Amino acid sequence: MEAACKGAKEMGGTTVGILPGAQRETANPWVDIAIATDMGHARNVIIVHSSDGLIAVSGGPGTLSEIAIALKVGKPVVALKSWSLEGKVPQASSPQEAVRMLLEAMG
Repeated sequence: MEAACKGAKEMGGTTVGILPGAQRETANPWVDIAIATDMGHARNVIIVHSSDGLIAVSGGPGTLSEIAIALKVGKPVVALKSWSLEGKVPQASSPQEAVRMLLEAMG
């Protein structure tokens, strides 16, 4: 998440961090708006429902749960070196391709 926020800031974007803990101060230094949930992994539902689409980068079980929630609620997902789920999640070969693919999927 820190790398994503840093990249967004470097391109002039505003970043929002939906944090698993109760303290906004735990956000990485690139987060402009920190939302402390104190919900642990349950925050993944908030992340998905607050997004128009998702790019899954690498990731472990938390990323997998976000992908699964997105698929369940019909949000577009593109993976970058992440879970493919037997072809259900399109795979991008670069960050630029992931953004292009997601924008196309969002119509």
